Amino acid sequence: MNDQYNLNLGPCSDVLNYDYLKMQHNKQSMRIGLLIPVAIGAVAVIIAVMLFLSLTTIFAKDYAIDIDAMKDSQNLFSTARVTISNVGKLPLTNIIISYGGNNSTNEKITLLPPGEKVLMSPPDNIPLKSVTVQTDQGLKVTKQYRTPIKLPGMMGS
Repeated sequence: MNDQYNLNLGPCSDVLNYDYLKMQHNKQSMRIGLLIPVAIGAVAVIIAVMLFLSLTTIFAKDYAIDIDAMKDSQNLFSTARVTISNVGKLPLTNIIISYGGNNSTNEKITLLPPGEKVLMSPPDNIPLKSVTVQTDQGLKVTKQYRTPIKLPGMMGS
C-alpha cells in the first residue's frame, strides 16, 4: 500500500529537490535582503529624530517667553484669557502682567519654571487691546488680543 503513494521519479528527483531547496534559499535571501535596508532606514530615522531634539535644546535661548492673549466676544458677554509660557531653558522671575489698564490691573507671578504655563484672566472693565509682560531677566513682550474663528452652530457665532 505504501508503494502506491511513493513516487519514484528516478534521476529527476534529485534535480527537483535541488530546485526546491534553491527556491527556499532564494526566498530567505530576499527576506534578509529586504530586512537589512528597512533596519538601516529605521536606525537612520531614530538618529535623525534624536539629533533634531538635541539641537533644538542646545540652541534654545536661556530666557524666552510666549504669550497667547485671546478674547471671545459673544452676544451678552465677552471672555478673555492670557496664557504665559516659559519657552526658555532657565526659570523666569517676577513676571509682571499689564492688561492695558491702570497700574492697579497689573498682576505678578514670582516664578515660572522652564516649560511651565500659567493661565491668567484679565480683570473686568478694562480695554482688551493688548497685554504686556515684563520679567526681571529683561524680557518685555506686548501682544494684541486675538479672537477665535467663529464656526456655524458654535456659541457666539
